[in-house]
Amino acid sequence: MEAVALKDREAQIHITGETPLNIACNKDSLAGAVSQRACVFCGSRVVLYPIADALHLVHGPIGCAVYTWDIRGALSSGPELHRLSFSTDLQEMDVIFGGEKKLRNALLELIDRHSPKAAFVYSTCIVGIIGDDLEAVCRTVETEKDIPVIPVKSEGFKGNKRAGYQAACDAMFRLIGTGDTGNISKFSLNILGDFNLAGEIWMIRKYYERMGIEVVANITGDGRVDDIRRAHGAGLNVVQCSGSTMQLADMMEEQYGVPSIRVSYFGIEDMSEALYDIARFFKKKYPDDPEADAIMERTKTLVREEVRALIPQLDKYRKALAGKKAAIYVGGSFKAFSLVKAFRLVDMQVVLVGSQTGTPEDYRELEAITDPGTVIVDDSNPLELTSFLKEKGVDIFVGGVKERPIAYKLGIGFCDHNHERKEALAGFDGMLNFAREVYSSVMSPVWRFVPRKQRDEKEALS
Repeated sequence: MEAVALKDREAQIHITGETPLNIACNKDSLAGAVSQRACVFCGSRVVLYPIADALHLVHGPIGCAVYTWDIRGALSSGPELHRLSFSTDLQEMDVIFGGEKKLRNALLELIDRHSPKAAFVYSTCIVGIIGDDLEAVCRTVETEKDIPVIPVKSEGFKGNKRAGYQAACDAMFRLIGTGDTGNISKFSLNILGDFNLAGEIWMIRKYYERMGIEVVANITGDGRVDDIRRAHGAGLNVVQCSGSTMQLADMMEEQYGVPSIRVSYFGIEDMSEALYDIARFFKKKYPDDPEADAIMERTKTLVREEVRALIPQLDKYRKALAGKKAAIYVGGSFKAFSLVKAFRLVDMQVVLVGSQTGTPEDYRELEAITDPGTVIVDDSNPLELTSFLKEKGVDIFVGGVKERPIAYKLGIGFCDHNHERKEALAGFDGMLNFAREVYSSVMSPVWRFVPRKQRDEKEALS
């Protein structure tokens, strides 16, 4: 392996087929490695902010509040309070004398002005240092205004993005169990871990409606506070982004007995399997109920119709993309599984795959579905990613906003598969959008004029 890696990070890099998998992961980033990861506060915000009728107040310096809707792709079908970013804008004097009074005044003013269904208050690094009592302030305002006011313990220095997911789940769990569960069908579910990027959750909900299954709560894309409060009445939790909301599903199962399954909505294979898994769950739970049989039949019809319409449209992209090389570096490893399969569907080879928050189990599964020689990397950095991309001769790089400059500087096509994107990539229609975007990026004539390609062509001629 010619790629550059810091010695202390070598255990977080693995080559499929060379040695038994023993990759180090789920640990704090190495100091000085310039990790692509985000902080605890970021992790909590990405999970909670799509709750559209809640107030989201950042208790900290104004800079932290930049992490808002404008750089994320979550859409709402109704209220758009989540699009506004509020901050207490802590200054030097607040650091010295405390910011609790400022926080209380901000909450009272914002609740009076916007009438939210609930309020989430995010603690930042400086709040953890000066020791403001968010619990006490939130409890006081909650009593005064008679709405849930929930502290989110998301001080950035406490860990990494994964710890922020836990902070968000802890906050949401305070809402769950406080709403009325009457009139909820036994054939019902909650959608966990989908953030309605480019309207994807609306597509998924339509699939469930065609199957005859009620959706109780979106957690959290296009989310509503009242729906989350009654989510414990659903028959099943369906977890899409397992890294961000699996903890919440586990808490709900322990407290309320709601079972959960992990699914993925990306690619034909995983989207179809997700729908079949849900139908099989209800068939197993209610074997003598005719409605369970009807759900299974409607699922078969849905998948058959969608796949039959999709496959012919993918053929032209498959012929053009066959043999091209792809690299994947995403936040959640569960997303990477589906991307590997999606590239295989268009006959492309994945030569690099990694994530920011993968677990040992995740990487074992990645090794099982990747070809020999594939680089598997945990919590990588720009230097490593650049070296791998050059070494492997990659044609397209799938990542997020932080990876985009790496690809373009190297003269490589890029596909945004993170929270900033505006193109729906989930579901059956999403697979077609994905193939079309990959085709447009890889086959663009612009890459013939980048220095790397011109140099490669000269070497081939000589």
